[in-house]
Amino acid sequence: MPAILQTIPATIDTDGRMQLLQPVRLAKPARAVVSILEDDSSEKEASETAILSGQSLATDWNRPEEDEAWSHLQRGPVP
Repeated sequence: MPAILQTIPATIDTDGRMQLLQPVRLAKPARAVVSILEDDSSEKEASETAILSGQSLATDWNRPEEDEAWSHLQRGPVP
């Protein structure tokens, strides 16, 4: 079963204390990955968009049709 990705906005202070900006309810303990985003608004917005769109793009890119379309750029067989 594929992992389900949830994005939860949070802030982290200079001492590393994290505060979630919305409530989170989980049925059981879960692993998490923390990405530190720059504070510059334009960079922050672009970074957040890239992070949030990653799963959708991966779903679109990881199709046989995409592999075939880009196969001419591959140097060997795809494992």
